[in-house]
This record gives sequence, C-alpha cells and structure tokens, in this order.
Amino acid sequence: MLPTLVSFGLYLCMMIFIGFYFYEKKSSVEKYILGGRGLGSWVTAMSAQASDMSGWLLMGLPGSIYAAGSGDTWCAIGLAVGTFFNWILVAPRLRVYSEVTDSITVPQFMGNRLNDPTGILRLVAALVTLGFFAIYAGSGLVAAGKLFESMFGIPYAGAVIIGAVVVLVYTLSGGFLAVCYTDLIQGILMFIAIVIIPLLAVRSLSDGAIAASLEARNLSISLLPKEISLVALITFIVSPFVWGLGYFGQPHIIVRFMGISSHKALKKSTIIAMIWVVISLAAAIVIGIIGIGMYPDPTTIDAEKVFIKMIGQLCNPWIGGIFLAAIMAAIMSTIDSQLLSASSALSQDFYKMLIRKDATEREMLNVNRIFVVVIMIFATSIALANLNTIFKIVQFAWGGFGAAFGPVILFSLYSRKMTWQSGLVGMIVGTAVMLGWKFSPLGPYMYEILPGFLANAIAIAVVNRIRPQQDPAVLEKFDKMKGILAE
Repeated sequence: MLPTLVSFGLYLCMMIFIGFYFYEKKSSVEKYILGGRGLGSWVTAMSAQASDMSGWLLMGLPGSIYAAGSGDTWCAIGLAVGTFFNWILVAPRLRVYSEVTDSITVPQFMGNRLNDPTGILRLVAALVTLGFFAIYAGSGLVAAGKLFESMFGIPYAGAVIIGAVVVLVYTLSGGFLAVCYTDLIQGILMFIAIVIIPLLAVRSLSDGAIAASLEARNLSISLLPKEISLVALITFIVSPFVWGLGYFGQPHIIVRFMGISSHKALKKSTIIAMIWVVISLAAAIVIGIIGIGMYPDPTTIDAEKVFIKMIGQLCNPWIGGIFLAAIMAAIMSTIDSQLLSASSALSQDFYKMLIRKDATEREMLNVNRIFVVVIMIFATSIALANLNTIFKIVQFAWGGFGAAFGPVILFSLYSRKMTWQSGLVGMIVGTAVMLGWKFSPLGPYMYEILPGFLANAIAIAVVNRIRPQQDPAVLEKFDKMKGILAE
C-alpha cells in the first residue's frame, strides 16, 4: 500500500507544481484562457486527446465491453472517425477564423463570427456550456471517487472531494498553459498504461478462458452479431457509431485548435493525435475483452473497475501506483479542460458582456477563477449523488454538446450565408430535440445525438435560406479566413 501511495502522491504533487509554475507565466486574460496562441504541435495534439478521453477511456469503455460484450466497439470506431474529421474539417479553419474574429472562447467565436448585435447567441451558448460541463465534469469526479475508493479504501464522498481539490488547485493557478502541459504528461502516461497492461494481462490468461466466459455469460465480441433483425442490426451499429458526431461541438477539445501557434502546425498534430487515439481505443476494448476471461463472474466486480483490478493484480506496488496515476491522469485531463472552458465562457460571454463591459484584466482573471470554483462545486454535487455509471453520464453530456454546438460550428466555418439567427435557432432546436429524444420511448433504440444533430443542421439550413447573411463586414472576414488558409 505504501509504495502505491507514494508513487501516486508524487504524481499529484507534480501536477500541482506545474500549475504553480505557470502562475507567473500569465499576464492577461487571453494567456489565462488561451495560452497566448503559442502551443506547439505535440502539446496541442496530446492535450486535445487527453482532455477528450477522460476516465471514460480507462474505466467507462473497458467496463462497458466487460459488462455487455462488443456493442460499444462501434462507439470506439465512431470516435476514431470523428477525431479524424474534427482535425481535418474544424481545426485549421477554427484556428484562423478565431484569430480573424478576435475570439478566445467558443461561444465568443460564434457571436463574433456571426456578428450577433443582441448577445443572445453567446449567452445561450454559455448557459448550454455551463449545464453540460457541470454534468460532464461530474462524471470525471465519479471516476475519481471509484479510483480512490478502490485504491485506499477511502469513502466515496471523501474520494470525490480529494479529486476535486487537486484539479481545482492547478487549474486556478496556471490556467490554459497549466492545463495543456499537464495534459501532455497525462496523455503520455495514459498511453503507456493502456498499452502495457493488456500485454501483461493476456499472458496471465489460461487457454480458452475468454471463450468459456463469453459462452457462460451469453455474450458476443463479434462486430456483426448473428440472428437479429435488420432494424436491430442497424441500431446495434449506428447508435454507438454516431458518437463521432459529438467532436464538432466539444468546446474543451476544439478550443485547443484555437491555441496552437499556427494552422500550418496542425498537420503534425493530426498525425500524433490519430496514432494516439486509434491505439488507445483499441487497447481499451482489448482490456474489456481480457477482463471477461480474467474475471468470469461479473457479480464479484464493478465493471468499471476492471482496469484498476488488473493493475493491482499484475503490477508490483511501485509500478501499480504509476499506472493508477494514469487513470487519475485521464480523469484530471478532462475535468481541468472542462472547468477552464466553462468558466471562460461564463466570464467572457456572461459577466463581461452583460454585467461589467469595462472590467479590467485583473478583475476578469479573478472572475474566471470564481467561476472555476462555482462549476467545480456543481460538478462535485452531481458526483456525490452517484446517480449513474461513468459511461452513461459521459454519453449524455457528449450528446448534448454535439447536438447543440456541432452543426453551428460546422456551418460557421463553411457557410458564407450563416447568420446569428440561424445559429441561435439551430442551437435551441438541436438541444430540445436531443433532450426530448433522450427521455422519450425512442431513447433506448438510438443515441440522442443523431436526431439532435440532424434537427440542428436542418434548422440552420432553412433559416439561412430564408434570411442569408448580408453584412459586408461578416462576409469580408469569411473571405479573409479562406484567403489565409489558401496561402
């Protein structure tokens, strides 16, 4: 226990040190929120992917495979495809366009890009960001609670609070740069752990253990299960696959694209990110499958703790502490990004826009920190309720962002005719349809992101056709963005 505690504790101290290191590096709101647009290719790629995957990668996905078989493999495939198109379609244009429009948050980009004179678009976007990020961050704290509970026997509530305090300290201290550089380290650590553990685990399996356990539990790891209807087969594949649509609307991921030093550096970032995500997702699926063979009785283990149990069984305490830190890394790398994105949106798109338009730099930095604390309190409350699995909580929040923001971002980047009215209508319609579908009888049959995303896109296209963009300044900035990309 002591070696594990020491190595794990050293990791947490290192994260806090990075936060304090970057405390002196920030001198403005833009540096606190966006790092001065100076990130390199490696930091951008690893930070985006580490903040993307969270404890879901090391606990939620392996747990879902272990509990129910291969159905969620299509989710991993969809996420890999979505990651690729996010880097190709969104990253270059958003990097250039956010600078052309002088935007440092995603809601601010929407408002500035579409020249919303009312501020309503930014306000609605900020409120959506607050709501879904509180839920999303709550899922990370659920994972942290399960991790500490398993490792040290700490009561769940205390474990959640410890995780919240650690993330809070370094996010408050160093802002965007602290978050990105801790994510770089955490992304590397996650990758090492998720590759090595299944290699060790497969050696400990007896011949035929996985097949015997699958048969006993009546599970399948086939991507195309037999003896089901065509409708059921489509649902089996499409519902998890459309997770990939969510990438276009995740503020904590796409804001990384805005912070890189140049859009030309994104080619290297894309290669790094795709190698990381494909190998990591494949390894997470393998962990779940191996777990079926290693732990044939599902009643003896919390499915989402399969990876934790493997580490404890296969590694000596010192190495185990490092690999358990990788799980905490996955959790923290997402929560810190969500905290910063949500607090930035609220400070810039609510406080400064509606309450104190002439707020000073120092005041805005303090307001950002206050909102970080407030959002963490909301997220902690959700985690303490312990209402659902990590996988289900992430699924809901991910679908909310994808349905609310995805089409708005894509149309903003590619449609010259896009207006703030169409963006606002699309955002509201997409969110309403997503929520309505989720809680309707159709919810169990198709992931709610798909109807929400489609409804949003259709609403934008209709309003754009009825009332296309005619503001010369907006059209000029769109053309300027395309011109820079063509250089």
